[in-house]
Amino acid sequence: MTGTTDETGTTTDGTGGAASDAALGYEQARDELIDVVRRLEAGGATLEESLALWERGEELARICGEWLEGARARLDAALARDEAAEEADEERTGEADEADE
Repeated sequence: MTGTTDETGTTTDGTGGAASDAALGYEQARDELIDVVRRLEAGGATLEESLALWERGEELARICGEWLEGARARLDAALARDEAAEEADEERTGEADEADE
């Protein structure tokens, strides 16, 4: 599938969305967001271009947020598993100590 490049420099898939948004990794979205912010801060864009850049920035920020939420959920789950394993070890150790008495 071939796409077109819009005024923000983003290649679109013809449906209005960026061609690679679904597969965009956190680092890629963050880097593109940094570029969008730089372009907005530099000025010189038309109102229409600025609005398109702003909208793209909002979408990229949403993508980054989803990645960060997913990472937080994975960390929380891993910490919960570790905590549960530690508690189970403590219970086994306590039972073993009681059996020795």
